[in-house]
Amino acid sequence: MGLLSKIFGNTRKPEGFWGKMMVAGMNGGSHAEMASWGLGFGDVPSEGEILDIGCGGGANLQRLMQHSLNSKVIGVDYSPVSVQKSVKVNTAAIKEGRCQVLSANVAQLPFADNTFTMATAFETIYFWPDIERSFAEVRRVLVLGGKFLIVNEDDGLSGNNGKWEKLIDGMHAYTPDEVKTHLTAAGFKNITIHRNEPKHWLAVTAVK
Repeated sequence: MGLLSKIFGNTRKPEGFWGKMMVAGMNGGSHAEMASWGLGFGDVPSEGEILDIGCGGGANLQRLMQHSLNSKVIGVDYSPVSVQKSVKVNTAAIKEGRCQVLSANVAQLPFADNTFTMATAFETIYFWPDIERSFAEVRRVLVLGGKFLIVNEDDGLSGNNGKWEKLIDGMHAYTPDEVKTHLTAAGFKNITIHRNEPKHWLAVTAVK
């Protein structure tokens, strides 16, 4: 269990060898399929600036740029391993000025109020401290009418969340109702829940 905890603990903040393996895995397999599914509900804006919080291996930055050819996409992560990987994956777009990757924490985003037309969070809110404060910080940096898209691989209803929460320190697999409650408390409106019930995937959209 110790080794498994060490390996899967890197889903929270990838570090060292296992962290590098983890972020590489984030860019393919079921993660890629789930991310594409979730983006289908995002109604990605055609222009403006888009923020991906917890950008991991950087593949979702690429997907966002593919959905919005005229937007600038900015990824943030508090893991140096993730930042390094995201920069490597998106080097060409960074040189073109279409993408930027920064080291930052969702609890204190380094952006002005009303900056982004959209914010996304793929497989990351499980680990956010003080979830309502974090949601409020996301809302702060969105423009009025801006959209927040959350995509999770576990909807908290699979029966597996207890196992993962024991294995990964600080993890909580939120149910759809929990996500909606916390988003509402943070000031979001027009909250819509989408589920892939067989796979227990969850996508939630909310508007500032």
